[in-house]
Amino acid sequence: MKSIIKWGVAAALILPGMVQARDIKVMQFNVWQEGTVVPGGYEAMVDEIARQAPDIVTLSEVRNYNNTEFHRRITASLAERGLTYHSFYSTDTGLLSRTEITDSAVVFPFKDDHGTVHKLVTEIDGHRVAAYTAHLDYLDDTYYEVRGYSGNRWEEMEILTDTAELGRRNLLSQRDEAARLLAADAAKERERGSIVFLGGDLNEPSPLDWTTATAQTADHHGVVMEWPTIAILHDAGFVDTYRHFYPDPLAYPGYTYPSSNEAVDLKILTWAPKADERERIDYIFFMPHQQLEPVSIEIVGPQGDVIRRERVASDWARRDVTPPLGTWPSDHRALVATFTLR
Repeated sequence: MKSIIKWGVAAALILPGMVQARDIKVMQFNVWQEGTVVPGGYEAMVDEIARQAPDIVTLSEVRNYNNTEFHRRITASLAERGLTYHSFYSTDTGLLSRTEITDSAVVFPFKDDHGTVHKLVTEIDGHRVAAYTAHLDYLDDTYYEVRGYSGNRWEEMEILTDTAELGRRNLLSQRDEAARLLAADAAKERERGSIVFLGGDLNEPSPLDWTTATAQTADHHGVVMEWPTIAILHDAGFVDTYRHFYPDPLAYPGYTYPSSNEAVDLKILTWAPKADERERIDYIFFMPHQQLEPVSIEIVGPQGDVIRRERVASDWARRDVTPPLGTWPSDHRALVATFTLR
């Protein structure tokens, strides 16, 4: 009789039609040379990750300085704060996971500092999850050339508005090649039924931000541009989480670079001192999945921008940017997205 009662109680907890759910939090963080540029930057970086306690962290600018292994150092630092994370050795980009990593791969290898893409596979509540991190080439950045600066040397040049020429020069970056390799790998994960995330500093704007509506803002000089790297990801089925929640690029431009880090001299924060170089180049993407629902995304970091080598308090930032704990370790803002997994 007792066994029947116990079975009945258990059955009552899993009646057909009932849905159990949990949140998955993903964080994208350009840590600016492992937090070494800002005094106290490394500890500030660890404290911010600990505050957010995301399930998955995608990191940009991992360097393994002085023959150290950054993934071991940061997981140890997080353990000191009571958080267990798993990781693996990587260069340029990095990945952290609260759940054990069952597989990892280099999708786009590191060579001559032209960027990388890494992947981890983990299991969350019985679901296979594939998470990618990308930090793509910072050279041949032709969105700077729209603003009158070389995308390789950051010297002043004549403003370039020819979209065909912008596209030709932009393809020299290999960012599109990395995006195609990433998209092909993600397609295989999708076929397996995986839940797929991508976080990264892609060093290229989104076509969703360079439209007719934004053509006269942030020194776009009338240019409407289908930036190829993000277009490739869109075509592959990736959804831009920020634009999913904030589709209006005028009301919510979502700039992640350059952020006004008060601990850093303005000369270091800006590469185009006579231009408005604000851009959204950090992203969190997801692939639609029947058991995944996006819940929210927030930008974390300094609320001020840098425009023409001046610190500016932006109205948009006050609406949707979460301020840091104290010291901020980066010249970028971070992103934190939350999803519900059923």
